[in-house]
Amino acid sequence: MNKWLNNIKLEGKLVKLEPLSLHHLEGLTDAVKDGDLWDLWYTSAPEPSSVQSYIETAMDEFANDRSLPFAIIRTSNYKIIGTTRYMHADAKNKRLEIGTTWYSKSVQRTGVNTECKYLLLQYAFEELECIAVEFRTHWHNLQSRNAIERLGAKQDGVLRNHILDKYGCLRDTVVFSILNSEWNTVKKSLEYKMTKRYLGL
Repeated sequence: MNKWLNNIKLEGKLVKLEPLSLHHLEGLTDAVKDGDLWDLWYTSAPEPSSVQSYIETAMDEFANDRSLPFAIIRTSNYKIIGTTRYMHADAKNKRLEIGTTWYSKSVQRTGVNTECKYLLLQYAFEELECIAVEFRTHWHNLQSRNAIERLGAKQDGVLRNHILDKYGCLRDTVVFSILNSEWNTVKKSLEYKMTKRYLGL
């Protein structure tokens, strides 16, 4: 089987992304403990005791060409600070979603998310030649919704009573996307924001 999503490494000034594996187990467990992320009801972060099965499930999905999970590593100290992935990959229609993203509390609002998303979007549009890249989040996760909008994504709609959350409650899912025709503008905007962050402006 010819895979569309292959093991790749992406690197910027603040972070580098490498394919998630059990090699990252200890570091990712420490990352999820930073802020007790699993305790936030609207996030996808696993409990510390479940990180191994979380990684193994992600690796299985990669083997079936459905996703490509990454460990997010801070370049300044090589510490694992979170995870993200390409998911719901559709090679025929050249679409995928960027999701299941979470960061240690100590690195939130430090610019790592902007650079991480920039690297993922750049590869998706310029190497995978995607027609569209989606983002989805919980209706009540306003922090995530605002972060997605700041990237330049546009809201496509809301899927009412879409899926059951980890507590068994039906959630509404907000869907955003960026089209390939929009990428050049989004790219320039993100590069401007990152340059300001690098310069401390």
